[in-house]
Amino acid sequence: MSDDMTPSKALPALIFLPVFASTATANQQELQKLNPIVVTATLAPSTQGESLSSVTVVEEEDIKRLQALQFSELLESQPGISVTNAGSFGKQTSVFIRGHDSSSAVLLVDGIRLRSATSGAAAWQHLPPQMIKRVEIVRGSRSSLYGADATGGVIQAFTLPETKQSAGGWVEVGAGNFDSQQYSAGFSLVESDTKVNVGTHYFRTDGAPIVIGGEDKSYDNHSSVASASHTFANGVKVSGLFLNAKGTTEYEGGETDFMLQTAGASVDAPITRYWRAKLQVSDARDEGESFEPDSTPSFFDTQSRTARLENWFTWGVHEFVVGAERMTDQVDSTTIYEENSRANNAYFAQALFGFGPADLHLSVRNDDNEAYGKHTTWGASAGYQFDRQHRVRVSAGTSFKAPSFNDLYWPNYGDPTLEPEEAISYELGFGGHYASWFWDLALFQSDVDDLSLPSSNGVGSVPEARLRGIEAAAGLEVGDWAMKLAGTVGDYEDSETGDQLRRRAEQTVRLDVDRVLGPWSVGGTARAENHRFNDAGEEGRLPGYGLVDLRASWSFAPGWVTKLSVKDVFDKTYQTGIRWTGDLYTTAGRTAMLTVRYDIR
Repeated sequence: MSDDMTPSKALPALIFLPVFASTATANQQELQKLNPIVVTATLAPSTQGESLSSVTVVEEEDIKRLQALQFSELLESQPGISVTNAGSFGKQTSVFIRGHDSSSAVLLVDGIRLRSATSGAAAWQHLPPQMIKRVEIVRGSRSSLYGADATGGVIQAFTLPETKQSAGGWVEVGAGNFDSQQYSAGFSLVESDTKVNVGTHYFRTDGAPIVIGGEDKSYDNHSSVASASHTFANGVKVSGLFLNAKGTTEYEGGETDFMLQTAGASVDAPITRYWRAKLQVSDARDEGESFEPDSTPSFFDTQSRTARLENWFTWGVHEFVVGAERMTDQVDSTTIYEENSRANNAYFAQALFGFGPADLHLSVRNDDNEAYGKHTTWGASAGYQFDRQHRVRVSAGTSFKAPSFNDLYWPNYGDPTLEPEEAISYELGFGGHYASWFWDLALFQSDVDDLSLPSSNGVGSVPEARLRGIEAAAGLEVGDWAMKLAGTVGDYEDSETGDQLRRRAEQTVRLDVDRVLGPWSVGGTARAENHRFNDAGEEGRLPGYGLVDLRASWSFAPGWVTKLSVKDVFDKTYQTGIRWTGDLYTTAGRTAMLTVRYDIR
């Protein structure tokens, strides 16, 4: 696909799909599948439409069908999202939501926040999709519920299965080009009051060059998960999670041993008929030790401990939550920081009002951080349901992104006086859900003050930035066919100069098509993103690209299935960044993986 390719040309058909809709009577089961229950947007279970938010859900069957090797593959070119990386296979990955920086996207695993306190961003490249059962992608400001850094949105991964009653184990092996291998095994249980998921996965590859003309850079990741929940007869629910991923990734000039880990427990108890309380405690770690020739090894270990209390009250159809949260970040490193710990205390409240076809959501939160002081954020959403299929929503809210330890204290780089990035965001959305298909359209804008732009020369900022655009999505499930189409046209610019912000693609489009043919399943994904700039001032132009992935599976015997996936079928290597040396980061090109799985029931 040429550099001048513009995915926005594909959007009109997406936007006007509703005109050709059938108004047939909705089938409840299909409606639930196409309008799923989500929890991340409002903290409470609600349908996608009732959440009054722009939400994309990746279900367990989607994860299996897509055969993703890395978590970021589930996010690439989804509505409002652009992903960049410093090479294939476990290399540094950035996720931009609606033009906001990667450190402005909050990553949660079963409600536990996972990120590096030093860089401020999540290690998206090391989270294993094989251990994940479901993903919710919420776009738009959520600081009034989740605090700092939720300016672009929140992405939550869930480890417990959502299926009906079942029990069984599984084993899987696979191999592909670049001498890639993967092995996994696990067990899951779903009963009326109990859910259990235990699994382990190992992936290794010799890798491919990450810069043009470079040598292969290997990667290995051994991950494990153990999660469970149980609801007692008195209504008390207890849950626990342990997830660990560790391995080694090579880069130009060295290698890093990494470890990503989260552990937590929660109790959700009814106090009275109209009041229930939930307490969650957690420990999340992001650790890395780097080795380079002729240099002393360096390490950066960060730990975040969190305690969060939510009190839920009901009054008729209305719901209210009042809560508090304390998070403590701790840094241990070979680099000497002026400060190596900080605590954040927060109080928040939310009201979810229902007035027949109309809904109103209000939220407010106050954060008090030892490093950068107090910040209060708010959010407001309103929606109106015209009939069973159609709904309109409008929302506004404020948010802020906290400066990381690197931003504040890195020697000869950080600025201890750096203020948090602040934003106010607006959204107008329309949606329709029918028996076998859906559509959604959203217009958004964020006005950002002091947008941070870290670079090799230190922490810079854009005094004022404007991030605006339009997202459209549609999905169809008819018979053995399943299709999803998504597109985004954005305008992410420095308000003073009009320059496009660095590293962000402004136009993306993605099409997923799958069909079941008896014991066979075949499908593919086509996606494209337009050009971006590596540096401020629209310097370092990186061409746009278009890719096609193909996949197939065959259930050849009871319990047995073999799968084949070929990513980037036409071997379109592309670049999404420039190294400080001037070398272009490049992708591996065509990759293939063949797996065999046995499910024990």
